[in-house]
Amino acid sequence: MDNEPKIIIEPSSGWVPLKLGELLKYRELLFFLAWRDVKVRYTQAVLGVAWAVIQPLMAMAIFSLIFGRLAKLPSEGIPYPVFCFVALLPWQLFSGSLERAGTSLVANAKLLTKVYFPRLIIPLSAVAATLVDFCISFLMLLGLMLYYCIIPTWAVLWLPLLVLFAVLTALGIGLWLSALNVQFRDVEHMIPFVIQVWMYASPVAYSADLIPPGRWRILYGLNPLAGVIQGFRWSLLGGKPPDELLIVSAVMVMVLLVTGLFYFRRMEKTFADVV
Repeated sequence: MDNEPKIIIEPSSGWVPLKLGELLKYRELLFFLAWRDVKVRYTQAVLGVAWAVIQPLMAMAIFSLIFGRLAKLPSEGIPYPVFCFVALLPWQLFSGSLERAGTSLVANAKLLTKVYFPRLIIPLSAVAATLVDFCISFLMLLGLMLYYCIIPTWAVLWLPLLVLFAVLTALGIGLWLSALNVQFRDVEHMIPFVIQVWMYASPVAYSADLIPPGRWRILYGLNPLAGVIQGFRWSLLGGKPPDELLIVSAVMVMVLLVTGLFYFRRMEKTFADVV
């Protein structure tokens, strides 16, 4: 026993390395926490996983009535229900991931104070759990596209990358919010409001083509979901390929992720004491 290496855990000071390699070492814990979140979400729910289908279907029906039928917003020549549902997929992946990741540290306070593991695993597992809902909703989309006789083109090969962009966007912002929520519990109450406003600032119910080209379109691309949703519609429904909107949004995704990682690691030393 005396020959076993001893690991001393000390609080860090200043900016610290990310140590992302530790995630691979604790990958089983990451899988366990993600699966636990999925089970907790559906175990005692009467409708179970049907909620993953009901929520986007209800949103699609309401948007189709208000924005498609009454407001008659353009849908790029695509049936409005499909046009809307395709955008709801990345949006609900993002919003669900952000809501869970933003409150994940406080929700797992007892775990934080009892054992050491990379704290990054907690918000990461919260984001990973939402991929189950996404996969179920995606099957529903395929059935909807089959009903309207819409066949994806070769652009569908870009879909996994766009899904990754949506996940990384939620993770990057979720890292900021989860660390801030440990210090300021107001953040937990602010997240639903931010998500609600963000949805109308994203091209979910309307086309991104309504934004005029030039500086306004570039400014609109600072919303990372704008480029992601535009890319989803292009990859699944065809049409003209993404423009500078997706490029600006992709840059914003990387900025949010990198800054979120470093801020999370900087504040990590205080989590167990404050939470």
